[in-house]
Amino acid sequence: MSSSRDSMGPREDAELVTAIRGGDSDAFATLVDRHSSAMVRVAMAYVPTRAAAEETVQEAWIAVMRGIDRFEGRSSLKTWIFRILTNIAMRAGPRERRSVPFSALAAAEDTREPTVDPDRFLPADHERFGGHWLVMPIAWPTPEEGLLAGEIRDVIAAAIGSLPVAQRTVVALRDVEGWSSEEVREALEISAGHQRVLLHRGRARVRQAIEDYYEAVVEIDYDAVTAQLMGDTSKEGD
Repeated sequence: MSSSRDSMGPREDAELVTAIRGGDSDAFATLVDRHSSAMVRVAMAYVPTRAAAEETVQEAWIAVMRGIDRFEGRSSLKTWIFRILTNIAMRAGPRERRSVPFSALAAAEDTREPTVDPDRFLPADHERFGGHWLVMPIAWPTPEEGLLAGEIRDVIAAAIGSLPVAQRTVVALRDVEGWSSEEVREALEISAGHQRVLLHRGRARVRQAIEDYYEAVVEIDYDAVTAQLMGDTSKEGD
């Protein structure tokens, strides 16, 4: 996860811009170090390979250097950089595969599909327990017990990597890079609703992968539950 160092306020924005305009290579290196990994993640929403994404990011940094004198501070420096990136990625896309606005990807993935397999619930018309869990989740080990150990970190990374592209990008920016929802919306130019849906669906799939890894589910024996309830009811009538 990213730390708070990734969040820059207007004052630090202004100081970095001034330093870069003055030819301070260390200031530019700080900016590159701070944002490059997230830029690659976003670029991969537009081009099919990591190599192509890295080339897009390099082109974006050249554009940032050439255009830094035109930065007016109307948005955050991060938002300005990522808009340059997405504009370049949109142009690069047709050479590689296809190019559509991220908002179109987000809309296409908003399919209203359930985030939990419906087969894990009893049917709504069940005589006693309609809509209740049939196969319910149980607790898996906490971070102190090894959740962030190497194997499960690989499971999480693989789960994120397998998400549909818009979900993957939003989950990575929010949960790996540590961005706020507002920063994600501004950089990707998507609505609060789309950001929320993509994040929810992506996180649900990652949770499912962790659950599968730990086999952290239990099937409820509703015959036993019913028998218990009937027994309790009989005792109350005695």
